[in-house]
Amino acid sequence: MMAEQRYRWKNKQIRDHVAVLNHKKSPSIVLKNARYLHSVFKKWLTGNIWILDDRIVYVGEAMPENIQGCEIVDCSSYTLVPGYIEPHVHPFQLYNPQSFSQYASQTGTTTFINDNLMLVLLLGKKKAFSLLGELKKLPVTMYWWSRFDSQTELSNEETVFSPGEVKAWIEHEDVVQGGELTCWPKLLAGDDLILHWIQETKKAKKKIEGHFPGASEMTLAKMALLGADCDHEAMNGKEIYDRLMQGYMVSLRHSSIRPDLPVLLKDMREMGIDQYDSMFFNTDGSTPGFYEDGVLDRVIKMAIEEGIPPIDAYHMASYHVAKYYGFQHLHGMIATGRIANINLLEDENNPTPVSVISKGKWIMRDGELVEDMQEISWAEHGFSPLSFNWDLTMDDLQFSMPFGIEMVNDVITKPYSITMDVAIDELPMNHDESFLMLLDRNGEWRINTLVKGFADSVRGFASSFSNTGDIILIGKCKKDMLLAFKRMKELGGGIVLTENEQVLHEIPLVLSGVMSEKEMPQLIEEEKTLKRLLKERGYPFGDPVYSLLFFSSTHLPYIRITPRGMYDVMKKTVLFPTIMR
Repeated sequence: MMAEQRYRWKNKQIRDHVAVLNHKKSPSIVLKNARYLHSVFKKWLTGNIWILDDRIVYVGEAMPENIQGCEIVDCSSYTLVPGYIEPHVHPFQLYNPQSFSQYASQTGTTTFINDNLMLVLLLGKKKAFSLLGELKKLPVTMYWWSRFDSQTELSNEETVFSPGEVKAWIEHEDVVQGGELTCWPKLLAGDDLILHWIQETKKAKKKIEGHFPGASEMTLAKMALLGADCDHEAMNGKEIYDRLMQGYMVSLRHSSIRPDLPVLLKDMREMGIDQYDSMFFNTDGSTPGFYEDGVLDRVIKMAIEEGIPPIDAYHMASYHVAKYYGFQHLHGMIATGRIANINLLEDENNPTPVSVISKGKWIMRDGELVEDMQEISWAEHGFSPLSFNWDLTMDDLQFSMPFGIEMVNDVITKPYSITMDVAIDELPMNHDESFLMLLDRNGEWRINTLVKGFADSVRGFASSFSNTGDIILIGKCKKDMLLAFKRMKELGGGIVLTENEQVLHEIPLVLSGVMSEKEMPQLIEEEKTLKRLLKERGYPFGDPVYSLLFFSSTHLPYIRITPRGMYDVMKKTVLFPTIMR
């Protein structure tokens, strides 16, 4: 493996950049007569932009004297803005970091701040850091955040999130923040280990991302004292105001489970909140179908249409993010010395670019894909198809729990009393209760209960996609549940829907049972089909993929199925332990 490069640019590269201005070397690209956003002046200026390799080496009125081999592009009919920065990506929502970034870059989002949760849960730091190095070779830019806990109840939490693992992530050069603080109730209750990691993150001059849905003014103040810098959970104008009052950066969310931006923008207008320097946008790791119409370009357009001044709207997807994370010397503006991430627009009111430059390369040119990303050797980095050396039998499908899990919405669950006879192989279709199992991916344990509100006529459903990477089974019919599991096993991981002993639909997830290796457009269609089929069978909510993810997530109320058993989130206790197989 090649030695890691110590600096962003080597000395020789920097000397070459200066040589362009001395006219001893030609730029790679010159964008001349460009109307561009100057983020310091907050104005549209006109000038020429010189690029050498992946760096902007000059912005101003001059043209280079040495243009041998230089591509000169007349930009007089375009408006240029900095490449968009997505500050809150969960790059494992069926897609993978490479497939999502490739897709997003085609609409101008070329810098990503990613959640490391699945890398921590599924890989050790050695393999994970090797993967980060491989991803740096892509024609986009990826940063990461460091989790402090699993947001579930793992039996080996102390090993997975050992001091050595967490400290190594915090100190990694590509990590720009700690969090998100889904464990904030533990922190408030006196968990000094979490506070220690916050202190270590602050010592490294990195940010702390909150996760404070419904938090009161006093809770927000306490969390700010404990180190939180930013929060993405504001759901109305009052919650934006409360966060701004306590000095937070406010990340305005528009996602598949919380498509809040129209409400947020309307409330801000009505409340007279018109200062945007402490705000930026995020899409919070939405599921694939949500991105069918774009990524941050879509969000910027919504803001402009709601009356946000265009320059502010673009800054909330670029400059404000870069300033907040302290990398505005590299990102977020079109200026000398920055990485050459530039979107060419038809005009300032249409943020979906005609052409995209990322790291000095054309990603899109006149609406056509130019730069096709290299493939990642996933298996070399620890992401392979799941291999099961165990089988599921009817003996495993025994249900005798006195209470089950009732779904309140896509992601909130509460306990309910089971009153029916469940010692049968098939539940009636005249109600919305189904068998529910969480199975250890290594076949060592299981937890069996019922779920109310998921659907009324899903006969068999299996998923290796979950918060913990363990297997979820749901259904009315045990035979169809077994078939769904068997097919998921044959795929090497995935999501499988069965009915009357037939496979209705499947989404192969061959990267450790969590992510697909397919490109986003194909994955979007697969997920849309899954949603349609589940809705036809009574799924009443909007995002079944997030429902699967959060069945085990203990940062949400009220009851969860976890590797330790049925877990009461509010009382922080295991109600029924898992059963060893």
